[in-house]
Amino acid sequence: MSSTSVTMGAADTTAVPKVKSRNPALDRARTFLTLVVLLHHAVIPYTYYGHTDPKEFFGFDMIVLATDSFFMAMFFFLSGLFVWPGIARKGQLNYLSDRLLRLGLPFVICAFALIPLAYYAISLRQHPEIGFSEFWWTTITKGTWPSGPIWFLWVLFAFDLIACMLYWLSPNMLDPINRLSLHGRRRPAVFFAVMLAVTAAFYIPGRIHFGAGSWFEFGPFSVQHGRVLLYASYFFFGAGIGVAQLDRGLLSADGRMSKVSWDWMLLTIVPYYLMWVLISIKRENLGNPEDLPDWYEATYAVCFTVFSVAILFLILAYFLRFAGSGKSILDAMQPDAFGIFLVHYPIALWLQYWLFDFNVPATVKAPIVFVLTVAFSWALTRALRRIPGAKRVL
Repeated sequence: MSSTSVTMGAADTTAVPKVKSRNPALDRARTFLTLVVLLHHAVIPYTYYGHTDPKEFFGFDMIVLATDSFFMAMFFFLSGLFVWPGIARKGQLNYLSDRLLRLGLPFVICAFALIPLAYYAISLRQHPEIGFSEFWWTTITKGTWPSGPIWFLWVLFAFDLIACMLYWLSPNMLDPINRLSLHGRRRPAVFFAVMLAVTAAFYIPGRIHFGAGSWFEFGPFSVQHGRVLLYASYFFFGAGIGVAQLDRGLLSADGRMSKVSWDWMLLTIVPYYLMWVLISIKRENLGNPEDLPDWYEATYAVCFTVFSVAILFLILAYFLRFAGSGKSILDAMQPDAFGIFLVHYPIALWLQYWLFDFNVPATVKAPIVFVLTVAFSWALTRALRRIPGAKRVL
């Protein structure tokens, strides 16, 4: 998921792109999202939804609702930005080979080692007598084999594979999105409206049919049924923006989007508030049922979609506006962001296991977990990247 800015000739979008310097706004946005992932996993045990610790705090529910409603979709969007020029530069087979190394190898290592180690911390609370080797063998041969956050890797590779097939059919297939992006430099609201309409069309029917909690699971391969098409739409909108003239379209540093951040903030706050209204109705008026009526799922899906696209624009607008504002801690963390994402989960869960019996408020436990997860994950990634050849993956 590199973030090189790409320029291609306007007359021929099939030309091999010329690689320019890194785009600091997109680099910082991706690194910021990595920290959001760590924050999300740090606070979940102290919420109504993931209440696996005796302490909880409603403010963390607010964080989890917000993060869960956008951050993985935005990861797919940022990953898609560099797919089309990558395929044009390397060819489909070489591109997929590189992605298999970058995504497939970490997925296998995490699925067989890091993820079982992470969930062993949860299992020990229920079965303190079980050893890790027994837990590991049961996980991969008999029991549920959860993937944790690494489901993102195999789904992203699947989207990369689809992108290569589409590129083979026609390198110009995503040109309409690219033209919309170029138009969005001056009128980002038009791009917003189109993206909102398309993502809603892909997400709302799936949400109504599958609900919020239905997952496809096959061994360590998992993904939410109702969201997979949403993620695909974000990925290919990103890919369309990246087809040509990335630095002159919607995400240009001097474009209109970065100058209207208050509009995106309003569009973010209103649907977020409405989602809480709907959650309150579900719990207090509907009796918090497992199966919700279609009208509820559809209304919630509309609010979810508006919030998700609006906060994507808000975050991008912020980082575009301040891209040239000097140094940032995110710049120092950027080379290690992918590694931090890969290794953080067992660290977070074992810190939560260690803090479980401490009689301190959730507002103390969660910050400790977050800060130490960031520190340990970053230090471990730095150490791993010193291994010869590791930087090709991490």
